[in-house]
Amino acid sequence: MTSASPKTFLITGVSSGLGRAFAEAALEAGHSVVGTVRRESDADAFAAMAGGRAHPLLLDVTDYDAVPDAVADAQKRVGPVDVLVNNAGYGHEGIMEESSMDDLQRQFAANVFGAVAMTKAALPTMRERRRGHIVNVTSMGGFITMPGISFYCGSKFALEGISEALGKEVASFGIRVTALAPGQFRTDWAGRSMDRTARSIADYDSVMGPIRAGRQQKSGQQPGDPAKAARALLTLVDSPEPPVRLFLGDDALGLVGTKLDSMRAELAEWEALSRSTGFAA
Repeated sequence: MTSASPKTFLITGVSSGLGRAFAEAALEAGHSVVGTVRRESDADAFAAMAGGRAHPLLLDVTDYDAVPDAVADAQKRVGPVDVLVNNAGYGHEGIMEESSMDDLQRQFAANVFGAVAMTKAALPTMRERRRGHIVNVTSMGGFITMPGISFYCGSKFALEGISEALGKEVASFGIRVTALAPGQFRTDWAGRSMDRTARSIADYDSVMGPIRAGRQQKSGQQPGDPAKAARALLTLVDSPEPPVRLFLGDDALGLVGTKLDSMRAELAEWEALSRSTGFAA
């Protein structure tokens, strides 16, 4: 598969999971990909994927001071970035009361602050060229919520809000911003890649016990196909009018639809009280 208009992608977290699938699909389509990795061995493996078009970038996106120079150097070597895909991140699982503030800070550092640092580094060139597409990989957990991953959901809600507002700030420059929100895909997100807080409060056993056991059991059996998610990404970035938000997967669409119905019902139920707070005419 080749692309009629080859682009330069910058994709964070290409060592595994969706990031690797995104990079593989982009390379197969004839694009060039700068992919961030955190280990030298992963850099060598990535470079071997497509000689001359797979460009590893050794970078931890939470090293915010290193990000601007790293992105600038990559663009000097490879060319201006057309598509930035902020994919790097991980999931934290744990009851909020049992989880530490350090857990929260690490979750936001990777899932939110790293994406913002990368975006700020890529935006000047996109703005100068008056084109570009920023794709922030969020999650259905950035719109719906589930107990036991409150910090993760919070980080993805934050990235969703930043993405939507940023899109309004840069639209006049020809830059598009999309929050790409996958459901459950067959990656190691719920396996070795997940950070799990130890249980300590028995009152939460009935809530957390089945959730943790079920998530571990389903790891590797999720319904979403990463290769198909990657093809969806390529369709998205080829669109002249990409959406502000794109959900991926039947599970995501179903859960989001249920939440929207619930929100509409709750708005109607409490409408009178909501409207009662203004100054009297």
